[in-house]
Amino acid sequence: MSAGDSAGSRLVSVDFEIFGHVQGVCFRMYTEKQGLQLGLVGWVKNTNGGTVVGQVQGPADMVEEMKVWLSKEGSPSSRITRASFSNQRPIDKVEISGFKTRF
Repeated sequence: MSAGDSAGSRLVSVDFEIFGHVQGVCFRMYTEKQGLQLGLVGWVKNTNGGTVVGQVQGPADMVEEMKVWLSKEGSPSSRITRASFSNQRPIDKVEISGFKTRF
């Protein structure tokens, strides 16, 4: 087994906050869609401060892919200026079911 295989089977959880023009541009819907496409679970919501926050859980390699997507891509109309990731930690099993938008 290569190092990549073992990294993919480890489960991790990470919190995120995305800054820029990320509200009113379907960012949450696209985040949900991308998370599900990568086989991740989590949640996403708008903040009163104009950012989008959330949490993603799943295989470490897929979480890393999601972090890149959140940092660089987002929804087609979004303009991401900064992505902040915190509380990344290993988990034994996912603690959330599905990928949901919270209000």
